[in-house]
Formats: sequence, structure tokens, C-alpha cells
Amino acid sequence: MPALLTPPPTPTQPPNVPVPNDPEETTGFFRHFHTPHGVGGYSITLRQVAFGLFLVYCLTPWASPPVALALGLVLAQTVGNPFPARTKALTHTLLQFSVVGLGFGMNAHAAVQAGREGILFTVVSISGTLVLGYFVGRWLGLGRHVVHLISCGTAICGGSAIAAVGPVLRAKDEEMSVALGTVFVLNAVALFAFPPIGHALAMTQNQFGLWCAIAIHDTSSVVGAAKVYGDQALQVATTVKLARALWIIPVSIGTALVFRQKGVKITVPYFIFGFIGAMLLNTFVPAAKPLGPVLTGLAKVGLTVTLFFIGAGLSARVVRSVGVRPYVLGLLLWVVISTASLYVILHTV
Repeated sequence: MPALLTPPPTPTQPPNVPVPNDPEETTGFFRHFHTPHGVGGYSITLRQVAFGLFLVYCLTPWASPPVALALGLVLAQTVGNPFPARTKALTHTLLQFSVVGLGFGMNAHAAVQAGREGILFTVVSISGTLVLGYFVGRWLGLGRHVVHLISCGTAICGGSAIAAVGPVLRAKDEEMSVALGTVFVLNAVALFAFPPIGHALAMTQNQFGLWCAIAIHDTSSVVGAAKVYGDQALQVATTVKLARALWIIPVSIGTALVFRQKGVKITVPYFIFGFIGAMLLNTFVPAAKPLGPVLTGLAKVGLTVTLFFIGAGLSARVVRSVGVRPYVLGLLLWVVISTASLYVILHTV
């Protein structure tokens, strides 16, 4: 049986994935961006300058989550992220603080209602995705660990679920990297694709928020897509997604039992309780209400920067290293859960 409860490991970057666009491998025009230049006694490269300019823009009111992700992707696909270790370390912490900050803009009564609406969708979609992933993975001839990791990432909350379930499986680093790489690429696609689809189908704020929470992998992109759609969609999406993330615990325990792993540690997403505490303060403590707009504003900026960091980690080499079959599995699972949940939501909510 599982033993200890520990905080989850960093879920926002694949472990041991090669650093994108190493200077030694950069040729042509972009090699100039890796050449150091002396400025005021410091050695600075043009790609560091580009990174800094993009980051500053992400801190402004004109930036949005999709734009921030796009800027990160552009950087990763051209000159590369000059600070991969630092952005990897910051992304997880920044996302958690941003999610807690969003709680100061939410009402507990509305959150309970949203949670009630989302609970049935959550149970059915998680169990259905795990079962479907098992059979599709066998058909594709993928290893059991990779299949289970991708299925958990699709079913629950992307990189956070993979990072939590991986140690329970005692998965290898390369298995973790494949699963995380698959989920992150599809996650980026969802951030851009979902808002236009929602508008085209004239989805309500409540419908779109619920759909995002169920069908988009990572919390960062769920909140990013919902934020673009509207404030009510943001509240619904965040509440349902975080309630969904708590399923990391029972799924991890089930994984330990099914795969017969003994003495493993089950990770707990403790930051979710910070979000709940912030929401309760905003709802029931009048003195906390004036802080709400300030803290939620900072949280939204933090989320935008988080997505920029995530995009900067998705180099072409990371994308290629995954291989075709894991993408096929991830894409099939994602299409099924997206279309099925969309149909149900449009006809019942």
C-alpha cells in the first residue's frame, strides 16, 4: 500500500529533456544570437535580450495568455531559451501562487454550484479516459507506463498528474519525458483552439468554463483559455479544474494497487487548499475584499508569465524527441474527451 503523502514534484517541464537550441548546434542566422557581447562590464547575448523584452511585454496589460505562449514558442523554435534551468524552477511555483491569487476573485457559493455541475463530468471523463487509453495504448504497442502516464495527464490535469503518478509507477526519466512532451504540445494547441470554437458555437460562459476544465490538460492553459473567454468562464473553469486535480490522490493510490507498487509516496497538490482558503476569505471576510482586485490582477499576470516560460521550453528537439505513437495516443484521447464532453455540455448545461 502507498505510504507517505508528500508535496508534488515540479510538473511543468519534462525531466532530462535536452536544452533547446544549444549554442553549439545553432547555425545560420540565429548563431549570432548566441554570441556574447560586453555591455557595462557584463557579457550579454542577443537571445538574452530577446528573452528579456518578451518577458517585459508579458508583464504589461497588453499581453494575454495565448500571446505569451506564442512568444515563448517563437523563442524556443528560433534562438532557444537562454535560461532553461531558471524558468523550469520558476514555472511550478509561479503557477501555484497565481492559482491561489485567483481565489481572491471568486465567490465560494458560486464555486460550490460549479463544483456540483462538474462532479459527474469529472468522474465519467476520468474513468473513461483511463480505460480508453489502456486499449488504444495496447493497439499502438506502447509501454504500459507511457500509456498510463499520458492517460492520467489527459484525464486529470496534465503535467501535474504525470509528475505525481510517475514516481508511483517508478517510471523511467525517458517515460516521463515522452508523456510530458506529448501533453505539453497538445496543451499548447488547446489554448489557441478552444476560445474560437467556443465563440463559433455561441457557448455560454458557464458552458465554456466547464468544457475547458474537462477537456484541456494543464491548469495553466485551462485558466488561460477561460480568461480570454470571460470572467465567469474563468471562475467556473478554475473551480472545476482544481476540484478535478484532487483526483490525483485516488488515481495515484489506484495506480499503486494496479501496478503492485509497494512503499511508494503519494503526492498531494497542497496549493489547491490555498486557493480554497483565498476564496473563503474573499467570500466571508469583508476586510479581505479590497485586496481581491489587486491580488487577482497579479495572479493573471503571473499566469501569463507562466505560459511564456512553458512555451520557451517547447523546442523543436523536445517535440521531435517524443516520437509519433505517443502523439497519436494523446491526440486520440484528447479528441474523444473534447468532443464527447462538448456534446454533453451543449445539450445538458
